[in-house]
Amino acid sequence: MSSSISPNLAAWIEQHVLPLLITIKEPHTGQHLLALEAITNIQYLDKRLSLNLTLGYPGEAERKAIVDEVSQKLATIEDVDKVVINDAWKAPISVGVEGKKPINNVRNVIAVASGKGGVGKSTTTVNLALALAKMGARVGILDADIYGPSQPQMLGAEKKKPEVRDEKAMIPVEAHGLQSMSLGYLLSDKTPAVWRGPMATGALQQMIFQTDWDDLDYLFVDMPPGTGDIQLTLSQEVPVSGAIIVTTPQDIALLDAKKGIEMFVKVSIPVLGVVENMAVHHCSNCGHEEHIFGEGGGARIAADYKSKLLGAMPLAMSIREEADSGKPTVVADPDSAIAKRYCETAQKAVAELWLQRLHSAADMPEIVISED
Repeated sequence: MSSSISPNLAAWIEQHVLPLLITIKEPHTGQHLLALEAITNIQYLDKRLSLNLTLGYPGEAERKAIVDEVSQKLATIEDVDKVVINDAWKAPISVGVEGKKPINNVRNVIAVASGKGGVGKSTTTVNLALALAKMGARVGILDADIYGPSQPQMLGAEKKKPEVRDEKAMIPVEAHGLQSMSLGYLLSDKTPAVWRGPMATGALQQMIFQTDWDDLDYLFVDMPPGTGDIQLTLSQEVPVSGAIIVTTPQDIALLDAKKGIEMFVKVSIPVLGVVENMAVHHCSNCGHEEHIFGEGGGARIAADYKSKLLGAMPLAMSIREEADSGKPTVVADPDSAIAKRYCETAQKAVAELWLQRLHSAADMPEIVISED
């Protein structure tokens, strides 16, 4: 901790201010604010105590709750008449590390993967992306499922085509506040991509590096199922910040999800957590709750790999209907319980990304305290 103030005042802050800040924990990571380096620029002058509070993920309500707790605790300090907190959020910057080619104008790349198809990975991807955009982040989606692209339809943009700038870069298609790119925009729905591996990976590289992304905090990559060419290309050539694993509770899906986790472990990409789809079904007639595909599978696989269960989504017809209509749940029914689950899950994922980046950073920023 560096200091530009008198030793006596520095000692006072260390004695009275820092112990209080250490008691305040950020809810998603469970870490206190000083450990997260969320506090900077502590100032004290004329009984006025001020500081900057910066979280590594969006969410005004969550930030306000932390600000209120900090204000209340610091106001109990003797000789403090006023507390001023300048709060903000800022996405960590993890693209361009490990010697991989950076993606222009993209701060973080998050791969959403599953070991097998049919577990709701694409639906999860689009709803998580929309949730973060709703909270104020700048978000994009890259549909990496070359053979079965589905994001254009889920975004209600299947009839749109990306514009080309200077014959060098494609302009991402915008829908519901998201920037998106997919082979589905370039081929008709009746034109399959009958390509061998090298052609598919070449198409992926072009979409990633030749799309003119516009100042993204997060780029979600909707991965195809499995652990083949596309997954290897992404992990070897793209600076992926972290991965989210999507599964359903049944044993066969969990077996394949484990393979997906193992793949990311082998290529040194952090697994941010697990999302369990179709976790429970609520009967629309009687309200009976039933775990059709099993119970607790997502939590078990997360525990096995010392990861986190980011969220569990119900088996609900509305999720499927809304995605098929081009207005996924977070857009179609933003105040619903399911939309709120997507928002909480997305926030947990990027909070974990923030924590991962802090742990991997070589040089930690210092807390600065000053008299003016």
